[in-house]
Amino acid sequence: MLHTAPFLLFNGNCAEAMTFYQSCLGGELTLIKLRDTPMKAQFPEEKHNRIIYAQLKNNQIDFSATDWMASPTLEPRQGNTFSIYMTGQTYDELKTVFDKLAVGADKDKRTFIELNKLPMGIYGQFTDKYSVSWIFRADS
Repeated sequence: MLHTAPFLLFNGNCAEAMTFYQSCLGGELTLIKLRDTPMKAQFPEEKHNRIIYAQLKNNQIDFSATDWMASPTLEPRQGNTFSIYMTGQTYDELKTVFDKLAVGADKDKRTFIELNKLPMGIYGQFTDKYSVSWIFRADS
């Protein structure tokens, strides 16, 4: 079953922000640092303490976040620090929606990541033809 939620991008203060949101909203907070994942080899060492994935969830709320990892190729600025996070259970379930939403999307290699299997599961992302950023993920 597909599910959407807000996805926030922070510039090095994701853990602080998500901890603050938890203190205000309650819920279970998950924080995973880049250094604790197989993906750390793809990034410079100075980014290893950044949050690669955060989620705050309870019965009423569910949103996720990360620290900005794309620098210096892309810099965070007003308008590019928010995405719609689409999760599903399988590659096939996400692929159908991914392909439909990607029609007319910006295919810039810095921002368009085709849906594929990574160490953290199925992942893909792009900015659609209306300048809305989408992030896709499934466990298998």
